[in-house]
Amino acid sequence: MFRTLFFSLLLAGPTAVLAQSYLPIPRNLAATYAKGTRAQNGQPGPSYWQNTADYAIKVNFDPSSRRILGSVAIDYLNNSPDTLRQILFKLYPNYYQKGAPRAGSVKPEDENDGVQIQQMSINGQALDVSRLRIDATNMLVPVVKPIGPKQKTQVLVTYSYTLNQGSHMRTGEIEPGAAFVAYFFPRIAVYDDIDGWNRIPYTGSAEFYNDFCNFKADVTVPKNFVVWATGDLTNADQVLTKKYAKRLDDAGKKDGITTIIDATDLGRRDITATKPQNTWHFEAENVTDFVFATADHYVWQASSLVVDPATKRRTRVDAAYNPRHKDFEEVTAFARRTVEAMSYTFPKWPYPYSHETVFDGLDQMEYPMMVNDNPLDKREDVITLTDHEIFHTMFPFYMGINETKYGWMDEGWATIGEWVISSLIEPKFTDEYGVTPYARAADTEADLPITTLTTQQNGTPFFLNSYPKPGLGYLYVKDLLGDELFTKALHTYIRNWNGKHPMPFDFFNSMNAGAGRNLNWFWQRWFFDLGYPDLAIASVTKQSNGYAVAVESKGTKPVPVDLTVTFADNSTQKFHRTIEVWEKGEKSVNVTFSADKEVKKVTLGSTYVPDSYPKDNTWEGK
Repeated sequence: MFRTLFFSLLLAGPTAVLAQSYLPIPRNLAATYAKGTRAQNGQPGPSYWQNTADYAIKVNFDPSSRRILGSVAIDYLNNSPDTLRQILFKLYPNYYQKGAPRAGSVKPEDENDGVQIQQMSINGQALDVSRLRIDATNMLVPVVKPIGPKQKTQVLVTYSYTLNQGSHMRTGEIEPGAAFVAYFFPRIAVYDDIDGWNRIPYTGSAEFYNDFCNFKADVTVPKNFVVWATGDLTNADQVLTKKYAKRLDDAGKKDGITTIIDATDLGRRDITATKPQNTWHFEAENVTDFVFATADHYVWQASSLVVDPATKRRTRVDAAYNPRHKDFEEVTAFARRTVEAMSYTFPKWPYPYSHETVFDGLDQMEYPMMVNDNPLDKREDVITLTDHEIFHTMFPFYMGINETKYGWMDEGWATIGEWVISSLIEPKFTDEYGVTPYARAADTEADLPITTLTTQQNGTPFFLNSYPKPGLGYLYVKDLLGDELFTKALHTYIRNWNGKHPMPFDFFNSMNAGAGRNLNWFWQRWFFDLGYPDLAIASVTKQSNGYAVAVESKGTKPVPVDLTVTFADNSTQKFHRTIEVWEKGEKSVNVTFSADKEVKKVTLGSTYVPDSYPKDNTWEGK
């Protein structure tokens, strides 16, 4: 399956070259270098391309029947060097179609006939919709007139389906009068330089891969229903009455929290325009998806902050929720703090979108500018869920990651983002999500290399490889490089690939180039190899002016060394070594320190250093 590719990794400068190194790369990915679509220095190649489209969506949603009637006009641009004789469409609502393959199960009453295509045309030529080849969530449509390189084509589709009432999988009715509506329109699948059409079906486990497109959407719902969505609401003064439109406008300019709709307002039923139905118009540019949510009994809080000091650009954060869910009362503050931390601390990149809405739903799922989060009992869980899902804004959305194949390239980042930002929101709280499960499962049959395709995993392997393992890998590189150099390396990756579709080696090579350092020894051992983390205290030796602690690496996974030394007077001192101590393949390291008092106890380990065999991590003096 793999061959070893020997290549030189270029630094950011045009003439500086890192030492030759090895990373095992699948030959189909290595072929992108020969084609010139990607470069070995981590940058897009001179021949890089990706397709795009403009979507004009009109959808009418009836919350009482859950019926969706829609039309979508797609202006699709083929930037590839290939002539396309077929177009592959994604019909994600067909997850609920009778007989569709699924990673999980749905209740019989939530199965339906799937998306019904009433009319469809390509470049003005009507298709016989009765002959469309629909295979669950994929629909492959032959094109009578092939689409050549750099050519545009227009697709018009009229369709309908019924939103699921139960069996909530990222979308569906929340409760009577509230719904989160995702994946609700036919879209053209990604056609890229690696796989051509992305034919991987959506079965509810692996997530998504969509092109960067522009969206204009008209969402029509009955009066008293408020709509939140991806993109900017451009007609607030037409769908909201004057008082609420002003509150919304004010919230986008103020640092404090503004209550746009409270429980008293809900009782007055004077929030939306009084027409029987209102059409809410949203626009979003260069995003990978569009979703909306609606409710007639949700309160709405919002705040905003400057995310880019250079331009004074602001981002508004919203929380829309059922007022009986008291845990949501702090969500606006948590979301605001997350956006602030992302902009100024980690990854220290100005938040890229104009708003972010956390909607009180039945899932834990991210979308461009939207989050579908369920209520929770513990405040700490509310914090971690909020910052985790919002952190996804950068990965996969801003970076366009193929989650259907490389889940670790987005979930791992959301995991380290959660670890870092949760303690900023609540300093007394340490989030250690996934660390202990990894220590227990490392190098068992359930533990596969991180770079194993998402499509080849489920259950425990998928969890380990998507969340804690890559999160720890990123954390250790951050520790190794230090905050400043790590930020430089990460920004190199972001600048290279925001708005594009990076593959794993684009990440590895961008980080190497940005750091000015060949990190392949670590990428290889943490992301490609099997193994487990296991450090042990081999000995503690008293020296003339202090002590030497010999730490042995019994496992093969390079992890930091953290020692807590307890002296005879019960005072303590901590010592830390980064993964650099294992770079040359060392099996042990000596940690020496000066001390004028006797050591009583030495403990090895810390929160983010998993150890599969921790019994030998403590030494006690006689």
